[in-house]
Amino acid sequence: MLRVEGRIANHDREFEGAIEINTETGLIEKVGPATGNSDLDLRGQIILPGFGDLHIHAREDASQSQVYIEDFATVSAAAIHGGVTHVADMPNNPVAPVDDAKYAEKEKLTAKSAVHVTLYAGIGPHTSPLTRNVPYKAFMGPSVGDLFFSSREQLEKVIAKYRSKNVSFHCEDPAILEVSKGAATHEQRRPARAEIAATEFAIYLIERYGLIGKLCHYSTKGGLEKIAAAKARGVRVTAEAAPHHLFFDDTMLTNENRLWLQMNPPLRGREDRLALIAALREGLVDYLATDHAPHTPEDKMGGKSGVPHLDTYGAFATWLMAEHGFSARDIARVCSYNPGSFVKEFLPHGFGKGFGVIEPGYFGSLTILNPDAPTVIRREELKTKCGWSPFEGYTLPGRVTYTVLGGKVYPAN
Repeated sequence: MLRVEGRIANHDREFEGAIEINTETGLIEKVGPATGNSDLDLRGQIILPGFGDLHIHAREDASQSQVYIEDFATVSAAAIHGGVTHVADMPNNPVAPVDDAKYAEKEKLTAKSAVHVTLYAGIGPHTSPLTRNVPYKAFMGPSVGDLFFSSREQLEKVIAKYRSKNVSFHCEDPAILEVSKGAATHEQRRPARAEIAATEFAIYLIERYGLIGKLCHYSTKGGLEKIAAAKARGVRVTAEAAPHHLFFDDTMLTNENRLWLQMNPPLRGREDRLALIAALREGLVDYLATDHAPHTPEDKMGGKSGVPHLDTYGAFATWLMAEHGFSARDIARVCSYNPGSFVKEFLPHGFGKGFGVIEPGYFGSLTILNPDAPTVIRREELKTKCGWSPFEGYTLPGRVTYTVLGGKVYPAN
């Protein structure tokens, strides 16, 4: 039995208490008052339900062609380092999980991960739903890999087969990307209007075909009102925000960092960034999801899009608290409860009530933060195989001290 005591923050309340986790079943057995008898000294720290990252790219598939960048073992180490206790991996692999056989083949590879991995199945121009219940990902326009659509008509024809399924959308309109491809910078080649137009179409598809929809790595202020209006009329749509769109904006780009900070969708303006932070804090945007996209430094200098974030997930959460007024309950909501609710229906047997709440019957995963331990992000301390971070050299206001998985304690190191 593992017993920890201290300041506990769920999405709906914050309290002083004690948690008992059965290390054989991995489940929380009891949550009660503190008695002064804890297996860990957590004074001045916050105990949260284990964080979940719904948008990562672990790079491993049956081809094994990209494991030099990242694999399920190293992505797990980076996750634990960042206080992340479960992840959901995107399907744009060389051998994409687009049918039952390829999905099962990739699923076997996740066994090397200490954190639970939920896999998205890919939606492409010639795919159909799997026979099992899984989440899906649709790339509306060109991105990393070749699992994407070239027109709205092509996308809708396929999405009609996925009625009532759980589908996440990468919102960039392919027609706008095509006419913008000659622009001078990456940011201009993937303009905000491409995301806003794609948002309108994604919401239309979600509403028409009864989907459970999620908009990935949202980046534009202009689309937030469309998400709000859709939610207000009962459309089942949620949205992610990634650390890079919350911390950086296009005013911070220089000739030296432009390639390092290249991603899809790209960085936007300061007003977009601040609007996203407010939307995440106020509940319009639902998840802090990293879009962890590890590329080697050599690949980044060659123009690859995407940045790694798993190692810094927990420290970044303390930045949201210190700099933008997020409460511990807010962090529990966007980092724990909402991600836990998303993956709940896809979990295999053995996880009890699932992730995201400190309550008896839930899986015993915890993220323990010291919000007042300033941390300089250093390359040599990262666990991701790609070995770098966009936050390198920055000081974040706090850090992860322990990550707990099913009652097993991983101290930060």
